[in-house]
Amino acid sequence: MADVAIKTVEDYFHFLPKERQEPMQNLRQVILENLPEGFEETIQYKMPAYVVPHSIFPDGYHCDTSLPLPFINIASQKNFMALYHMGIYAMPELMEWWKDEYAKAVSTKLDMGKSCFRFKKPESIPFDLIAELVRKVSVQDWVETYKENIRR
Repeated sequence: MADVAIKTVEDYFHFLPKERQEPMQNLRQVILENLPEGFEETIQYKMPAYVVPHSIFPDGYHCDTSLPLPFINIASQKNFMALYHMGIYAMPELMEWWKDEYAKAVSTKLDMGKSCFRFKKPESIPFDLIAELVRKVSVQDWVETYKENIRR
C-alpha cells in the first residue's frame, strides 16, 4: 500500500488484501467501541490512528507538532497485522499487565516490539484483551504520561 494515497480510514481498508479486511475491521471496531472519550480516529503515517486531537493537546506530537499526539495505530504489514500502542512503551506497569494477561489468554508466544504487537494469523488476535487494554488509559492519563516522559 506504500504507493497508494491513503487519505481516510475508509481508503486504508479499501486497499487491504481481501484476507486482511475482516480481521483488521474487527480490530478497528474493538478499538472504536472501547476507546476512552476524547481520542479521535484519523490517518497518521498512512495507517489508522487513534490520537489526542490538537483541541485537547495543542502542543501535538513533539516529532512533528502539526500532527496530533499519537496513541494507538493499527496496520496490515506484509507478514503480520500490527497494533501499535504508545502507552505500552511509556507505562511500564501497563507493559507488565499486558504481558501477564496475554500469556493467560493466548497460547502463542507474544511477538512484540517496543510498542507494537504483531499477529501473523487473524485467529491469534486477542480481541477481548485488546478491548481491555484500550480502556485502560484515558486521554488525560496519556497526555500526562507523554508530557512527563518528554520532559526527561
